[in-house]
Amino acid sequence: MKIVFMGTPEFAVPSLDILVKNGYDIAAIVTAQDSFGGRGGKQRIESAVKKYATTYQIPVLQPEKLRDPDFVSTLESLQADVFIVVAFRMLPEVVWNMPRLGTFNLHGSLLPKYRGAAPINHAIIQGETKTGITSFKLKHEIDTGDIMLRADLPIEETDTAGTLHDKMMILGAEIVLKTVRMLETGNYILQPQDDIASTPAPKIYHDTCCIDFNKPVEDVYNFVRGLSPYPAAWCIIDDIEVKIMQADKILVEDELVPGEIHTDQKKNVHIKCKGGYLKLEMIKPAGKKLMTIQEYLNGHKINNLKVKSFVL
Repeated sequence: MKIVFMGTPEFAVPSLDILVKNGYDIAAIVTAQDSFGGRGGKQRIESAVKKYATTYQIPVLQPEKLRDPDFVSTLESLQADVFIVVAFRMLPEVVWNMPRLGTFNLHGSLLPKYRGAAPINHAIIQGETKTGITSFKLKHEIDTGDIMLRADLPIEETDTAGTLHDKMMILGAEIVLKTVRMLETGNYILQPQDDIASTPAPKIYHDTCCIDFNKPVEDVYNFVRGLSPYPAAWCIIDDIEVKIMQADKILVEDELVPGEIHTDQKKNVHIKCKGGYLKLEMIKPAGKKLMTIQEYLNGHKINNLKVKSFVL
């Protein structure tokens, strides 16, 4: 089996590594172009997949445009049996339809649930107690291809998007290896997805990360978990945008209205939601470092005991 692997972030590295460690012929990797950052914007930043490939002397392709004739010609010359895609961008048909066995993608949900760019986030936000990993064969419509394998993964009460991402990264590598082995033997049956059972998991933007404290406390708690550590749920406290990185929930009914803050100005900040409070634990105020709520209160007294947001 000759494989071209396509991926960019750290999430994709275990999947590439498991193929390399099991002796598969990785003809090349395709990854994002280098970016620049650091002081003066002069430091070259390579993707996690490129760094891995360089270590193992795997050829690296970094096209600006995936339809570029030179890139397409180079891919064709590799004569790969299959393309494996893990956390990469959308491919044009001229690319995904090239290999004789097709192109297989790893997706972070139990398809057809949570099709889209942010399946891990949306599963937690919606209060799911189970998600998983799916490998499927690419076709025109995003995340709609026929399914090769699925594997369940429980969502714990304290999981965040970050912790679930890391668990999924390891499970995903195992599914990639099983997928390639099944392709190698030809002993598999692809299962079509049920479009009626599909749910969306669209890309998340800054404005949509604003917390609505009018919602039940369970929903607010799941919202915070599902956006932690990135891009992070936020609200406005004392005219400062504060990202809520870690929180807990307190179930209680009282006379406060949603969005009101209860604090001892020393160790605790509780924000009223429907049916309880969101208890802040780790926050990142705009322009400041990540800190515990106690560290924040040591240097800042909360004056306005009501949050501001676009939805209150």
